[in-house]
Amino acid sequence: MPGVTAGTGFGGTEGLRISGKIFAMLLRGELVVKLPRDRVEDLTVAGVGHPFDPGHGRLMKEWVSITPGASRRWRKLVEEAHAFVGANAGPVSPRGGRRPPNTRR
Repeated sequence: MPGVTAGTGFGGTEGLRISGKIFAMLLRGELVVKLPRDRVEDLTVAGVGHPFDPGHGRLMKEWVSITPGASRRWRKLVEEAHAFVGANAGPVSPRGGRRPPNTRR
């Protein structure tokens, strides 16, 4: 996938990033991806996954954990997450932080 780099997120877990934003990772044997809220709900209702809890007891509304039983869907879901996060990613500053979308250098 173009523009993808490795990085960490959610407590140092290795994952995939685009424009500095994490969009997929493996955690506790499950694939965790960032998708639109309605897609997370659809996957949850279908029994493919469940809302992601990073460990503090509060569910992340745009993140879903996909069970190993649905591993045949993992590649497609990673591609969906890449497209979703990539479409919403703004520029990254030279120091690695996020810049507001309308700023220029």
